[in-house]
Order: sequence, then C-alpha cells, then structure tokens
Amino acid sequence: MYKKGDFHLHTTASDGRLSPEKLVEMASQNSMDIIAITDHDTVSGVNEALDAGKKAKIKIIPGIELSTLYQNKSVHVLGYFKSISDISSEFKNFLKEMSIYREKRAKKIVDNLYKFFNIKLDYENILKNAHNIVTRPHIAQEIINAGYNYSFNYIFTNFIGDDCPAFVPNKKLTTEEGIKLLKSLNSLVVLAHPVLIKGVNMDDLLKLPFDGIEAIYSMNSPSDTKLFTRYAKKYNKIITAGSDFHGMPRKGRDDPEHSHVIGEVYLDAKGIEIFLNKLNSIK
Repeated sequence: MYKKGDFHLHTTASDGRLSPEKLVEMASQNSMDIIAITDHDTVSGVNEALDAGKKAKIKIIPGIELSTLYQNKSVHVLGYFKSISDISSEFKNFLKEMSIYREKRAKKIVDNLYKFFNIKLDYENILKNAHNIVTRPHIAQEIINAGYNYSFNYIFTNFIGDDCPAFVPNKKLTTEEGIKLLKSLNSLVVLAHPVLIKGVNMDDLLKLPFDGIEAIYSMNSPSDTKLFTRYAKKYNKIITAGSDFHGMPRKGRDDPEHSHVIGEVYLDAKGIEIFLNKLNSIK
C-alpha cells in the first residue's frame, strides 16, 4: 500500500529545475512512494521518470498540466494517465504546436515589457534557460537576472499577470475543450490549484466534468484546504494533493513560484487508494 503521494511535480521538460531522474531521486529522499510528473503542456519527461522510478522503487504516474482558459481566465487542468501508451501521437503533436505558440507568446510579452515598462530583456537568453517550454516564470526570472529590483510576486502582480499590460494569453484552448481532450485519452482529470484561480465562480467551474480537485496544495492555508475539501464533497470529486514543486529555492508564501517543497503536502494512504481506484476504473 502506498503511504505518501505527491501528484503535481515539474521537471526540466517544462519549467522545473531538476531533470526527471533527479526529481525522482529527491522524491525518494523525501519519503514519497508514489508521484506524478505533470509538466506544463508536455509529456516529454515521463519516460525518463518511469525508468528512474523503477530504480528508486517509486510508482510514477504519467501526467500533464494543461493550460486552458475559462471565461478568459487562466485555469490549469491536471491529467493523469494509466499508461504512457494512452498518450497518442496526435496529442503529442498538439502539444508541440502549443510549445511553438508559447515561444511566440513569450516574445510578445518581452516586447510588451519594453514597450510599457522600459524593461529590456535578452529573449535568446530566456529561450536558453527555459530548455523546452517557455513560461512566465522564466521571463520573471530573467527580469531579476537582468538586475531589475523586483520580486516574483511584484512582477506577476504588476507586469505579466493576467490582465496586466505586458500579459499575452495562452493559445485559446478552453477548459471545456481541455477536459474533453484529456478524457479522450482515458485520463483522470483534476482541477489544479484552485486557490490560485482568480475571478472565476468556483461553483460554475466545478460543474464541468472534472474527476477531482487539488484540494490539498502547498499554497493553501488550513481554511483553504477545508473550503476546497467541501467543494469536492459537494460536487462528488475525488481529492488530490500536490506540492507543485519546480526545484526553486523557498522564498515564502507571497511568492507562489518559489514556495513548493516535495512532501510538504501529500495524499495519504486512503486518498491514494481512492485516486488509483478512480484512475484504474476509467475506460
């Protein structure tokens, strides 16, 4: 029986700092015995993680964190697969197209930063440091690396967060479309980090056919966890837990990109059993 599970982790396949192999090693050191790899809009790190999991004797769940829009607000959707064989070549091609768009979007954000705030960045340097998937945290880090005296939280709140002047939306995949796409691949679909979702009616959102909600999350307060647990019960969703680990140094609760630690929050044995039963029942 599995005792501790973290179902929201990022590697260098997207915007994490650790390779899939190193991430699995750290998870083992932090007493995890089941984890999910959920890189942003890519599954390219899953095979390496599966191989590392066999060596470390940790069960690896192939997963993804899909970027979607709900009423023009950013909503992330976690998809979990029973097997890597469920991930079709058509889906991988779709993700590749999203990656190409992300690069164009990042270039536009960089242009907007100079246009609106006179913040000049080296876009090629951002691409180099991002490895595979360019995200807003990469841009925020480049602002800091370039010597501008701003915190991550300030950059997101004032420059590149949703509705900020330099913001450019992701490719318009609606949350409904994202759920439908993932379910077509026989995946278990979970609403990611609801505590970070702003300007959206949670009751309306949870009427969509999610299988679960990430009610246990590293940025939650105790009252947040109770609230989202009640939502899960109200809408008959399973509960998952995730650290949203990226491998970055801790800086505190006000900095969501830097405060996640593997094992800080986790799904216990009972929750893991419910999760696996739900995943394995999907046909």
